Amino acid sequence: MSPGGGSVVRRILLGSQLRRLRESHGITREAAGYSIRASESKISRMELGRVSFKSRDVEDLLTLYGVADEAERGALLSLVKEANVAGWWHTYSDVLPGWFPTYVGLEGAASFIRAYEVQFVHGLLQTEGYAHAVVARGMKDAAQADIDRRVALRLERQKLLVSEHAPDFHVVLDEAALQRPYGGRKVMRGQLQHLIDIAERPNVTLQVMPFGFGGHSGETGAFAMLTFPESDLSDIVYMEQLTSALYLDKREDVTQYARAMEQLQAECPTPAKSVDLIRGLLSEMD
Repeated sequence: MSPGGGSVVRRILLGSQLRRLRESHGITREAAGYSIRASESKISRMELGRVSFKSRDVEDLLTLYGVADEAERGALLSLVKEANVAGWWHTYSDVLPGWFPTYVGLEGAASFIRAYEVQFVHGLLQTEGYAHAVVARGMKDAAQADIDRRVALRLERQKLLVSEHAPDFHVVLDEAALQRPYGGRKVMRGQLQHLIDIAERPNVTLQVMPFGFGGHSGETGAFAMLTFPESDLSDIVYMEQLTSALYLDKREDVTQYARAMEQLQAECPTPAKSVDLIRGLLSEMD
């Protein structure tokens, strides 16, 4: 687990525990918010793990929920300290959209990452040149220093794949992501070669959905699925939009996306044939 990645997971675990306690006692979010001098929406954000926690607030909520056992209270309060540890990406918050730091933390804590990409090569697989071209295109009016910092964050994220406890990473790239040029011929050649090289890593499974297949299971667009080693933390589906992102963890939603990913992988050429497809695209650039 990457430094700080665990804090995001701890926030989610603590929030879900508080939600279960509240619901088991039939207490509304409004009543819970009143007990800690906060709004109903604040309780909602706490239960989703989207905000930091104050020990006093958690203590008051545990009292409201009838948790008197010192061992149980102590275990939950210890999560407060762990949940408030700042991640390494905190220093990049000035150049990140508000919804993305949560994803970086979850990504760093995941044991299994599955993803489908249409527009771009996945961020964990981008070369520096390709990442710079993509970020510059998306931040047209940004200062060069801000673009460089966003690229630096992306490269820092990539260390996850070669870390001691690297997650298994299964990714499907639409051929469109490989055909759409970013940064010119030299950059694209380097990017394609990098994909060929990184596909050899034992924890990376790379497949390409070719144009020739036609319609397929990824018709709704790009998404990522994160699985965690903690048994009481459900899988999370992440979908990024222009001005926000969606985090889905309801069982029925996750099941549908898991099925879509399985179908995508079954419909794609095998990893070996996918790498051959990338080699073919690379040879066409000679």
